[in-house]
Amino acid sequence: MKLLVTGGAGFIGSAVVRQAIARGHEVVNLDALTYAACLENVASVAGSPSYAFEQADIRDRAALDRIFATHKPDAVMHLAAESHVDRSIDGPGDFIETNITGTYQLLEAARAYWTQAGKPEDFRFHHISTDEVFGSLGETGQFTETTPYDPRSPYSASKAASDHLVRAWGETYGLPIVMTNCSNNYGPYHFPEKLIPVVILNALAGKDIPVYGAGENVRDWLYVEDHADALLTVLEKGQLGRSYNIGGENEAKNIDIVRTICAILEEKRPKNSPYVEQITFVTDRPGHDLRYAIDPTRIATELGWRPSVTLEEGLEKTVQWYLDNEDWWRALQDRDGVGQRLGAKA
Repeated sequence: MKLLVTGGAGFIGSAVVRQAIARGHEVVNLDALTYAACLENVASVAGSPSYAFEQADIRDRAALDRIFATHKPDAVMHLAAESHVDRSIDGPGDFIETNITGTYQLLEAARAYWTQAGKPEDFRFHHISTDEVFGSLGETGQFTETTPYDPRSPYSASKAASDHLVRAWGETYGLPIVMTNCSNNYGPYHFPEKLIPVVILNALAGKDIPVYGAGENVRDWLYVEDHADALLTVLEKGQLGRSYNIGGENEAKNIDIVRTICAILEEKRPKNSPYVEQITFVTDRPGHDLRYAIDPTRIATELGWRPSVTLEEGLEKTVQWYLDNEDWWRALQDRDGVGQRLGAKA
């Protein structure tokens, strides 16, 4: 297939681009190259005859129409989004514009292209979203595909809105859609403002390792390469109009993640004092959801997909990648907001 991947220079999008090329698909990478994007993420496939890049904003309908007409994709994988919760607290406007208005413009461009092409049955619009749209869990329970939406942050509210738009375009206009909601991703090329890269890089720099609240918040961690594999599986095999929750089956408290990373660094890059001594508990962010956990039964039973990387394996791989790729993350240190506490005040 020829895939139009939006946000393909970002963290998850670039993993999808790399895997799609490896599987023999053609890829058109559409990215606006905002602060969290990095073309180095796809440098390994940029020379492939199966790869093309288009710098464009998903809010720009004229650009979208041109890209659809030029490249004639068989499917859209929509990953372009503002995704950092802390930034959404400080500046929600960008999240509303990109995640809601941008998704609307992309849906309309895709619908026009699909209609003009005679509504081919094999066309797909795959919308990639987050488990954060479901809100916060207590100590027990898991999110399923039928869990009511209950977003708690500007970020998750904007993603919830985009999910509703995609479902509506499927129901109202018959656009052939599939949807996925994933748990927290981690792994290589993770932009250095999220928890795991912050822990690694602050530890290496001898800085405080900030942990929100008491570190008791629980997340289900999904290795990014596993996620990309799941997304391509849903695109290829998923039932039209259906949503699939993708989880890593790796629940852990934030403080345990931090301590595990410190232990890995003790083995790989020992220093005079223990890394855990750098852990500093800081004021929690507003509206911090206590726990997310995904029930992955549907994707496992219907599509035969399960994660292949355990949390222990994934964290070791991730730490090693950051140790081996200092040039990549050093180049991002001066970007706006990196290394700063964001979202501290509501």
